[in-house]
Amino acid sequence: MTELVGHLLLFTVLGVVFLMAPLIAGWFVRPKNPNAEKLSVYECGEPTIGSSYIQFDLRFYVVALLFIIFDVEIAFFFPWAAVYGGATALLDPRVSDAARMQLSERMLNVPQGTLALENVITPATAETLVWTGLGDILVFFSVLLVAFAYVWKRGDLDWVRAVTSARRSVPARSSEAAAIDARPLETVA
Repeated sequence: MTELVGHLLLFTVLGVVFLMAPLIAGWFVRPKNPNAEKLSVYECGEPTIGSSYIQFDLRFYVVALLFIIFDVEIAFFFPWAAVYGGATALLDPRVSDAARMQLSERMLNVPQGTLALENVITPATAETLVWTGLGDILVFFSVLLVAFAYVWKRGDLDWVRAVTSARRSVPARSSEAAAIDARPLETVA
């Protein structure tokens, strides 16, 4: 138990040292010449307008969350591609028995040299695996496309949606109402 605590303590101390060493070294090495441009608030490359304590537009968070959701979903393509690539390699009948054994061990996650000969993946089994993997990824990708189409149709990807929908909802004013608004205040009362 004390060995585990010692390892955790050592890991924590080393983590803090590795984090603080570059910061402290940079504090001593970097030049100290602040000016108005360096001291100004920087946010997304845009100059600030008004107070910085206003609430952010919710559309920024919606687009950011949608990006994260679709980005994480795309990350699932990598393990599929690794398995699919190994299965297509095993599908080739020209693969030697030694290479077939190595690929089978890698795909079945078995230590090298421990796979029994009867458990080696045959070309027929590899073909079934290839078609199953292709079907799985097509279903997965179609679900992603349907979700993307739904988000697009709903308008969550339109950055200026509120402005365009507000313009559509404001009814056109008659020329009589515009003439009343154009008169000076003392003549209206």
